[in-house]
Amino acid sequence: MNNAAAPSLFIVTGSSRGLGRALVELLLAPQHHVLGIARGDDDDALAQHARERGGHLEQWAQDLSRTVEAAQRLEHWLAALPPTRFSSAVLINNAAVLPKPGPIDELPFPTLSAALRLGLEAPLLLSTAFLRGTRGWRAERRLLHISSSLGRRAIAGGAVYGAVKAGLDQFSRAFALDEALKDHGARSVALAPGPIDTGMQRRMRDADVDRVPEQPRFAALLAEGALDSPHDAAAKVLDYLQRPDFGAQPVADIVDA
Repeated sequence: MNNAAAPSLFIVTGSSRGLGRALVELLLAPQHHVLGIARGDDDDALAQHARERGGHLEQWAQDLSRTVEAAQRLEHWLAALPPTRFSSAVLINNAAVLPKPGPIDELPFPTLSAALRLGLEAPLLLSTAFLRGTRGWRAERRLLHISSSLGRRAIAGGAVYGAVKAGLDQFSRAFALDEALKDHGARSVALAPGPIDTGMQRRMRDADVDRVPEQPRFAALLAEGALDSPHDAAAKVLDYLQRPDFGAQPVADIVDA
């Protein structure tokens, strides 16, 4: 995907922890310009890691639930860059939130709304900003949306998270069809990264079995050593991102890769 003549741009949301942080850590290398977007302030340890690796890291403190503000900021930033600066440009929509597992009527309206804004509305608006901001670039452009098997197989107690991830899958399918009509369209994949030892898994295995009947299955994943570390999962995701056939299947699962 890259060529040696120009650097590559990577934009990662949810870059402060879990899979997002691991992705940024692995991407920090010479000839890589990485923009990490997270709600909190700059991560000094991550900045130090960038200096040690020789990568260029920029960090934004941005509340992605303020979707229009975040999208406008990204579009303006991209549009101000020289259109020939990068050989490739990638947006990784990773940020998401898992509300307390259980029936939706037990969750406050603001909690439901925030989960949908951050997990689905923000990726759609950021993807739009990415396309508009890179309009006219000759760089190869790829969008990677971190999806989940829970968006493809419904479980009790997981309606909100499942709806968000199913929405990302369908968005990736339709987006790919739109971009295929263009001369220099972007490629898109909604990728389920497999089970990872992150906060989402912990919330599911700590849930009340009366509210989440599949709680024992999540507990068994940990007991059986079936969870990837964020670092190992990030390495698999980045390997998939570099595939020459990236985008041939707009919805994919790392387990089948």
